[in-house]
Amino acid sequence: MKVLVAVKRVVDYNVKIRVKADKTGVDLANVKMSMNPFDEIAVEEGLRLREAGVATEVVAMSVGPQAAQETLRTALAMGADRGILVKTDETVEPLGVAKLMKAVAEEEKPDLIIVGKQAIDDDSNQTGQMLAALLGWSQGTFASEVNLDGGTAKVTREVDGGLQTIELKMPAVVTTDLRLNEPRYASLPNIMKAKKKPIDEKTPEDLGVDISPRLKTLKVEEPAKREAGVRVESVAELVDKLKNEAGVI
Repeated sequence: MKVLVAVKRVVDYNVKIRVKADKTGVDLANVKMSMNPFDEIAVEEGLRLREAGVATEVVAMSVGPQAAQETLRTALAMGADRGILVKTDETVEPLGVAKLMKAVAEEEKPDLIIVGKQAIDDDSNQTGQMLAALLGWSQGTFASEVNLDGGTAKVTREVDGGLQTIELKMPAVVTTDLRLNEPRYASLPNIMKAKKKPIDEKTPEDLGVDISPRLKTLKVEEPAKREAGVRVESVAELVDKLKNEAGVI
């Protein structure tokens, strides 16, 4: 069984984001980039399936500029067998990524596709669902547990009311939640080995996919700074302020 996992190059979660002076986007100059944390979980799950003897190959793919090859190398250092980079310098929206992944899936013919439920840069939470719709595959989103048995997959999902377990017919698309697993660290020997693992480079044109944006960003602003609180002397005063000043009751 072949597993395809998607990884995205994003601003590291420890970095404090700065908005450009002209408010056209986020300033990425000299900013540390890393693999999207949810995608690390996706890679780890694929590797665990291979180690359990369920999967035979784990293929990592990414969409982005040449620098995204570093993110793929991280996935290869974790243990992925090979990588695919769909190279483009354009900003690709979730639908465009889903279309590119569909094209790659049709070439690679994986039995399972695992993606992070969302990327921490745009928080769209759309690619996995769109990909499943385009492929016509079963989907299990927000997975906290995945068990494969022959031609089916049992996925435990985290929903607002608790946990929901569904059974999917393979092939399927699964999106990962935080509690699915704890990603491993890439060891130094594996980092060195990853440099020799193959990365196949393609372009959207090679795959016959139009990634023209459908959305236009008008302005990017930082959230308003939190105002200082006030201390009240009694419950009655608190209720009065909530009612007459805040208007929440």
